[in-house]
Amino acid sequence: MPRWKALPDELDPQVKEFTTQLRRLVDRGGLSVAALSDRTGYSRTSWERYLGGRLLAPKGAIVALAEVTGTDPVHLTTMWELAERAWSRSEQRHDMTMEAIRISQARAALGEFGAPPATTAAPAGGKASRRAGSAVATPGIAGPAGVSPTIPPQPTAPDANRREGTGSRGPAAPPPPAAPGGGRRRLTMFLAGVVGVAVVVAAVFFLTGNDGGGKKNQGNGASATPSASVSSDLPAGVKCAGAGCTGKDAEAMGCSGDLVTTAKTVTVGATTLEVRYSRTCGAAWGRITGAARGDAVRVTAGTTTERGDITAVGDTIAYTPMVAVKDAAEAKACATLASGQTGCTT
Repeated sequence: MPRWKALPDELDPQVKEFTTQLRRLVDRGGLSVAALSDRTGYSRTSWERYLGGRLLAPKGAIVALAEVTGTDPVHLTTMWELAERAWSRSEQRHDMTMEAIRISQARAALGEFGAPPATTAAPAGGKASRRAGSAVATPGIAGPAGVSPTIPPQPTAPDANRREGTGSRGPAAPPPPAAPGGGRRRLTMFLAGVVGVAVVVAAVFFLTGNDGGGKKNQGNGASATPSASVSSDLPAGVKCAGAGCTGKDAEAMGCSGDLVTTAKTVTVGATTLEVRYSRTCGAAWGRITGAARGDAVRVTAGTTTERGDITAVGDTIAYTPMVAVKDAAEAKACATLASGQTGCTT
């Protein structure tokens, strides 16, 4: 049974070629998806999607794959850039297709209501019959969508309110009623203005810290606003930096993935020993791969040392917690194998 499933037929040829190349590198390195996840810092589910053609791998994952398989990252990154452009074009075509479908559905839904009623033509004689409260069609003026515009009935002048046959002037016509909803609109606008003023006043008091007496920030002149948290300057998902990372797991704190590089590496027996470094987090940690049960790794920076070991049968990778460093040169990793063999990075 083949290891890889066939890539989707609708996949862009450029993306398909790139994904096929990733599969070759994984096969050549003899890596399982689980081992690939451990060595690159990207989850097993993510690699299954990348290698299955369901998602384009990010650039950080490609660099990490090149590192663990000994591949030139420049050539692999060039192929990724071509695949990324092809993937973007495919997404754009998909979005345009979905938009066209939504427009067609909307037009079909509107068509269910039927065509608008036609305007009734005026009878012979030139005057259309007028219903109470109806509008009068104005001939000769084109309206939108072929419908003639209408004008509201004009108020009757007082002199026209004469009673038939008396010649006397009747009671004055009442003023025309206000437009429906006009009073409500004015009230709504007034209330909105009041609320707006209240919001502005509250914002001023909040920003200035005014307590009514003007004395809150007097004295030594120090601002009452607390200083911003250090974590607010970190990228999304990163939960620590510097000393705050010491003793913590790199993956749990968001310091692995595309934020990590291998600063130092050395072979101890059949085991690979590395110093892993995240500039963003200002921390380093030790890692051993290809190891066995009983093997251990430690990392030291100054007077701080963190340790990790393999205790379960079948595990081949172990990490130490992080130590804070200003640069990768401050960290040193050492491995002690179950066979008694030891080794350290320089």
